[in-house]
Amino acid sequence: MSKNIKRILLGLVVLALLAAAIYQIPYVKAAVSWRVEKFLIYSNNVIHPIGPVPTALPVTAQPVTATPTKINTPAADVLPSATPTATFPPVPTQVMLTPPPYQKQTANNCGPAALSMALHMYGWEGDQADISSFIKPVSGDRNVNPEELRYYVRTQAGWLNLEYRVGGNLEQLKRLLAANYPVIVESVTSLDPNDALGPTDDLWAAHYLLITGYDDGTQTFTVQDTYHGANLTIPYSQLEKEWKPFNNLYLVIYYPQYEEEMKSLLASNWDPDLNRQNALTAAQADSAANPDDAFAWFNLGSDLVYFDRYEEAALAYDKARAIGLPLRMFRYQFGPFLAYFHSGRNDDLLVLTDYARSVTDKSEETWLWYGYGLYRKGDFDGALKAWQKADSINPNFYEDQARKAISLVQ
Repeated sequence: MSKNIKRILLGLVVLALLAAAIYQIPYVKAAVSWRVEKFLIYSNNVIHPIGPVPTALPVTAQPVTATPTKINTPAADVLPSATPTATFPPVPTQVMLTPPPYQKQTANNCGPAALSMALHMYGWEGDQADISSFIKPVSGDRNVNPEELRYYVRTQAGWLNLEYRVGGNLEQLKRLLAANYPVIVESVTSLDPNDALGPTDDLWAAHYLLITGYDDGTQTFTVQDTYHGANLTIPYSQLEKEWKPFNNLYLVIYYPQYEEEMKSLLASNWDPDLNRQNALTAAQADSAANPDDAFAWFNLGSDLVYFDRYEEAALAYDKARAIGLPLRMFRYQFGPFLAYFHSGRNDDLLVLTDYARSVTDKSEETWLWYGYGLYRKGDFDGALKAWQKADSINPNFYEDQARKAISLVQ
């Protein structure tokens, strides 16, 4: 071997070692790793394009209807005693809270970034990395559930509390803001084409927004958007439309000593069961009035799941799938997995979780339920691998649900 070739090979080895050393720098690793992952995902989807959400397999069951049905409600003596919504005094026509220092989200980190900004309004001094490293240690994990955000506040900022509810409306948001409480909502955002999963991507994604003000004169909310920018305005009508696919979910932080005030502000929605009852009644009416609205049916299914009415929920989800859902829907919401599993529709569970895995490989919730589908099918080795995958993505997932599942086959 000539000396020149030896020098070239030595130089390549040195460059490779140098590149590996530079890659270990946290900032460089964070900046590069997700771009590499995105490139690989896009390339794979050029070869194997992601198709539409699969429709439900044939079932022999009565068709679902949107007719409101009676559900069990708490006894009268345990109902919340807060003032009914109808008697609230009018809110001001304009409220603008002092916004926190703006934080641009890192990749797949809108939940921790929005929560970080909200916590700063209460004197917290951390940043989004503190939150994400605790509740989503793998950066490729593209979803943070409201339960995880609440868990972080209650365990890592215990001098505060966080509650989340569904079925919110504009008046509820304004009432909280008027009482000096910023609100986080989960809504839809349109992704930059550069963030597409592939050429067939619909660019539809979930996004947490921190709302810090409103103005009835302009009919707009002021939001801190970790993806698009600070102090942006969004019309009331646009927020209503983009909020609906997530069952009008909202999260609010408060000091525990002011819990009575929060109870009064939320009224009957303070009680989680009554909140879901209110949301279920609204979803039943919405799906009846708008039978071609996939999100109305999806919300109906999610509210039915809350009350363990899995067969009805599965049929509602069938309707939503038949009408058409965005390809990322099951990156963020997992009610259909529960509904199909508990109603004995294992083939639908496997089809849907397999589709969800093709869209988002790093989703501990999807791998967990895919594993349960395999387990019920009798594929114990496959189930074990699926649950191990879930555990590798998020070891803290729902108090180690994946590890509890793994114990079934070990």
